[in-house]
This record gives sequence, structure tokens and C-alpha cells, in this order.
Amino acid sequence: MDRQTTLGFVLIAVVLMIWMWWSAPKPTPPSANGTKTTAALDSSKQNQTPHPAAISRAQETPNTSAQPASSEALQDSLGKYFSETAVGSERTITIETDNYIAEVSTRGGVIKKWKLKKYKTWSQAPVELVQNNKSGDFSLLFTSSDGKLIDTRNLYFQTDAPSSYVHLSGNKEFKIDFILKAGSGRIIKTLTFKNGTYTFDADFQFDKMESIIANYEYQVVWEDGLRYAEYNSVDESRYSKAYSYAGGEVTDIDASKEGETPVSNTTGTTEWVASTTKYFGVALLTRDKKANGAYLEGEHLKEPDNGIVKRYSIALKMPFQNPGDDHVTLRVFLGPLDFNLVKGTAPGLDNIISLGWSWLRPITEYVFIPLFRFLHSFISNFGIVIIVFSIIVKVALNPLTKSSMKSMKRMQSLQPLMEEIRAKYKSDPAKMNEQVMKLYRDYGVNPAGGCLPMLLQMPILYALYAVFTNSIELRQANFFWWITDLSNPDPIVHLPFTIPFVGMHEISGLALFMAITMFIQQKMTVKDPRQKTMIWMMPVMMMLIFNNLPSGLNLYYFVFNILSIGQQLLINKQHDKEPLQKVTPKKRPRSLMDALSRNLAEKSKRK
Repeated sequence: MDRQTTLGFVLIAVVLMIWMWWSAPKPTPPSANGTKTTAALDSSKQNQTPHPAAISRAQETPNTSAQPASSEALQDSLGKYFSETAVGSERTITIETDNYIAEVSTRGGVIKKWKLKKYKTWSQAPVELVQNNKSGDFSLLFTSSDGKLIDTRNLYFQTDAPSSYVHLSGNKEFKIDFILKAGSGRIIKTLTFKNGTYTFDADFQFDKMESIIANYEYQVVWEDGLRYAEYNSVDESRYSKAYSYAGGEVTDIDASKEGETPVSNTTGTTEWVASTTKYFGVALLTRDKKANGAYLEGEHLKEPDNGIVKRYSIALKMPFQNPGDDHVTLRVFLGPLDFNLVKGTAPGLDNIISLGWSWLRPITEYVFIPLFRFLHSFISNFGIVIIVFSIIVKVALNPLTKSSMKSMKRMQSLQPLMEEIRAKYKSDPAKMNEQVMKLYRDYGVNPAGGCLPMLLQMPILYALYAVFTNSIELRQANFFWWITDLSNPDPIVHLPFTIPFVGMHEISGLALFMAITMFIQQKMTVKDPRQKTMIWMMPVMMMLIFNNLPSGLNLYYFVFNILSIGQQLLINKQHDKEPLQKVTPKKRPRSLMDALSRNLAEKSKRK
């Protein structure tokens, strides 16, 4: 490569390094539970009246079963229709299926626990998605006709469920009715659980509530997001967002900055809302009746040991129009962000899974994910799957890389001639560059040919980064020896200090091996004395970039480099004794003007 090409390649690499550093997870552990009580929305900082969901999160009704309040206080906070339901005794019912163990409570008719049986946290405890320091989640929110904001999460429902424990197997399902009385009306909340899924159905029936619910609207709310399950809360927060889906378009919010409270308050026909962590999600999905809008609110919380937690409140704004008897059925997804599982749950729901930039998403969705699943169907170890995948990609890119390596080999053979030109025209840089380019043309060498394969690999590399980072199949996937989680780095050395700027305090084994193989490649291909720094600079830079990235990605790149080294050795053996030959210049096809000029010239001669 000449000086300009080298400079361009270095600039591309620097941009990649800065982006990777910005997006790479910081290796800081979170607190043990990763939870904290949500803060109240400061309405004085808003230019509009706070949304009811925001107010509800700021002022929870106290647990009156533990500390009974006076009837006057309850009347003041809940009004005449719901003050009596603020006091009662709590009863819980446990539902166990093949996928989860759920606990529902008569206090609020909420999901109090949702423990996944097939997934473990970083500490090897079962993944619990519902916040354990709250009273449960999944409630109704509305304004009563006497002007009170009612959040049913803290009100006591009645149920005639005969058992406190239900085990579902096969195709069995279980229904439970929670009844909340309100004056002469009532709300019946029916939850239906079915084995073999990560969803449950919720039917809300409003009996004689037309004079009690005001504003022709109520909200179905999941108020406190999801409980974290990973070791690195900073990394987990990076992929934590809230979403709404309306008219085929996704709206999302990200509580990326401390002190800010992002809010999305949309209107119009809405199909679902969702909140995610890195590998798990909750979604409220409409079924028989669409929502009139959605409300999303986020909060960025600091945790001990430089940890970060993001909390999101999501709500569907449902119309309340039918007098006497109104009902709506929703479906709630609460489980792993497995791509096929999520995509099959509701239209557009797969958008809550990060698969990279939008223009790269088709590569990930229609090439990499199906190929990985196909390979894993007969190869149980995902590390071996990645190795096989690297071989497939190498074979697919072979025509391009073979041509590139031949071009680089010819450039190495031209080095003596290039040195002569530089020595001859050292006082005239313009003439020197002109002669160097003429030399390239004479021998049919493309000076950028060696860089092209790497640039074409960048989209593949980033798409793989999205797969390895967000694919729940690779979460805690063991390869061998020290590589126990292909979705995380694989440290082999812990430094007693932190390297500034990159935040590196440990050395990844596969990143180190990848850098070594890159050094060998550079040593084999870079022969220009002016580019000797590239031999060590690029491997060191890539080591710093890839050190905090998933070990699965480093395994892919390491295997790909080994294959490239073998290919380069083969090409060197085939072309080492090949003499330099100038290419025959192609004759330029005659243009119409050339033909006319030639005819006119011949006629002039004859005259």
C-alpha cells in the first residue's frame, strides 16, 4: 500500500477503535441484587402535567395490611369507591409450568414472582424477572369519577381459587379470577396460564363501572421493569430499553443519562409495549381490542461499585366506552429474548432484540441466525459451531481473499523497483508518485487490493458482534477450559492496574491469540520498510479493541486469521518463484468521434 492508502486504512481503523471503545461493556460488577426503589418524577421540571403512570410510580399506596390507615385517610386517597378495598388479607397462588414458576397475589391481582426454570443468573440462581423489593406488577391505572388516581396494585381482590399451588404439564391450563369491588360495580381480572409457553392471557371485565371510571380510558401497566440477571450491570443496561409498536413502526426510549427521565406518550392505534434487559423482556400485547396509545417512562439509577440500573414503566392506554359491561383481553410475554420465540409471539415484537444497525439486520436475521441454528442442530458445542462458521465464511470469501493475497504478493515483488523509483525521484514527490502508480499499472497491481477484504469483512464483523452480544443461545455457553461464556470476555490475566482510555484491567485469552495471529499475518504481508510500524501497531490496536468483546467473536476472528495464514503460506509457495511480468495494456475501444475523425482524415488525404 502507498502512503495515502496506508493513511486511509489507519483512519478507518481509528474510527473503528473509537466506536468499539464507546460501545464495549465496561468491566464493573453490579450490586448483588441490582435493584433500587424508583424515584418520584419531579413535575416541576416538566412543561406539562405529569402522566398518571408517572404519578402512580411516585406515590404508592402504603401496605395497609401491615400498617392500617384510618378510614378518613383512605377515603381521602382512594375516594368513596375504593377505600374499602385498601384493607384486607393477602393470599398467594403459585403456578408451576415446564418453563417458569409464577406467584400471583390477591393484593393487586399482580404477578408477584416469575422465576425461569431454564435460565440462571451470573451467580447460578434461577432468573427472577419481577422486582423482589416491590409488591408485584401488572395492574390497572385510571382516574375515578370522584377525582382519585386509582392504582389497583395495592388494592385487595377476592378469589375463589381452590388451591394455593397448581402444577401444569402437557397442554394443561389454569384460570384464576380476581374480583375487585367498587361501589355497585366490580372489575374481574382473569389470568390464564398454559404450560409450554412464556406467556399468559389477561382478561379484564368491567361490570357496571361506567359511572366510576372517568375520562373514557384506563391503563394496563407494568410499572417497575425487570430485575437484572447478569454480572455486569453496565453492560446489561446498555441493551435495556422500552418500546411501543403502532402502525408498523417502533418507538423506543433509552434512559442513558443519569438525572434524565425519558418519556414517550403516544396516541393512536397501538399493538404492544415492551421493556427489556439484555437477555429478557416483558411485553403487553393487545388481542381483541387495540390500545389508543402507549406510555413509556425510563429512569437511570446509580448502583454500588459503579453499577447502573435502568427502570422502565410501560402502559397501554385502553379505551373505556361500552356502558354496563366492557372487557378486553391481553397477552403478556415474560421470558427470554430468543429470536424465533419472540418473533412468533406478536408481529414486530422481534424489534426489541438488538441485531445491529438497521441495514445490517437482514444479514443477521436471514443469514447468521438461521445458519447458527442449523449448525447447532447437530453440533451441541457453540464454540465448535463458531469454528465451523468461520470456515464457511472463509470459503465464501475465498475468491476475494485469494485475489487480494496475490495482489499483495506482487506488491512485495515490486518493492526493489519501488525503492529505485523513490531513490531516483526523492527530490520530486509528485514525479515519484506518478512513477509508482505507473509501475502499479504496468504490472497490474491494485495498491488497495490488500485492504479491500478487511473492509468487506467489517459488516460481517459487526453483524457477528450483534449476534454474539445479544444471542441468548450464547449466554453462558461453555466452550472449553477457561472459556465458559461465549457471550462475555474470557480473561486469563488480571492486571493490578487499569489502562487509561480503554478501561482495560484484564487480558482476554482469545483476544491475545487473535492479536498474535494478526501479527503473523502482518509479518508475512508487509514488506515495505516504511510500513514496519503496521506490523505491530495493528495487532496491538485490535487487541485493545477486542479485549472487552465477547469471546465468541474473538474465537471467530482467531480461527479466521489461522485460515488466512494457511492460505497465505499456500499462495507464497505457489508464487515465490513466479517472475515479474508486465501486463499487456488493453486496447481502448474506439469511440464514434474517433471513427469520424479517422474517416475525415482519410478523405482529406485522398483530396
